[in-house]
Amino acid sequence: MEQVLNSKYECLLFDVDDTLYPLSSGVSAECTKNIMEYMINKLGIEETRVPEMCTELYKEYGTTMAGLRAKGYDFDYDDYHSFVHGRLPYGWLKTDHTLRNLLRSLPFRKVIFSNGNEAHVAKVLSRLGLEDCFDDIICFETLNPIHRDNVQPENDFDEVPKAPIVCKPFGNAFEQAFEIAKIEPRKTLFFDDSIRNLQTANSMGLHTVWVGASHQSKGVDYVLESIHNMREALPELWDDIEKSEEVPYSGKAAIETYVRA
Repeated sequence: MEQVLNSKYECLLFDVDDTLYPLSSGVSAECTKNIMEYMINKLGIEETRVPEMCTELYKEYGTTMAGLRAKGYDFDYDDYHSFVHGRLPYGWLKTDHTLRNLLRSLPFRKVIFSNGNEAHVAKVLSRLGLEDCFDDIICFETLNPIHRDNVQPENDFDEVPKAPIVCKPFGNAFEQAFEIAKIEPRKTLFFDDSIRNLQTANSMGLHTVWVGASHQSKGVDYVLESIHNMREALPELWDDIEKSEEVPYSGKAAIETYVRA
């Protein structure tokens, strides 16, 4: 405990998809397919419009789901998540002993911060064998309680029309996460695969780690080709910890995708 109190960081904040597991798993591609099928089959959107519409909504509103609601499409959140995430091939994800050992060796508070819904996050963590590695989870339901008002408060970080869904990369999502999880931004290290999320986080005082990248960018403090590279790229996290066996890592790289649930 004394080591943690004297550390530069108090909290490690983690995204889930394409961060705790690589884009190469294929799960995100299946998620994109499910989103498009939902738009066509459930919302009646013309098939030829869907790919471009997905990209535009993701870029403008943070997630395709948030964009659809902002544009006036009426659908049940649970139905959307069931269709988009409930049919994912979670079996493609395997227990990650390397990541588990890395996380368990760090005596910091560890928190999940995902745009995904609770069931999806729980399933991913279970498949990876990480369900007991985190202290708190901030997800879709955390940021969007069922009975909340649709109008979101103004804040200095949002530059798009307000949507009824709170999500990264916008400042109000981070502000709510800080309040709910009692996070001190300047004592927090944030891991994410999305450069947009990281740049917002950086502007709000967090230290940032771009996972799945191989080059530096504005708003990023550290770059990891894989989450397994944590110990190599961030040795200071282990500086005050008794040295243990070297942990092997994978060098597989990921890239940011533009269609997200």
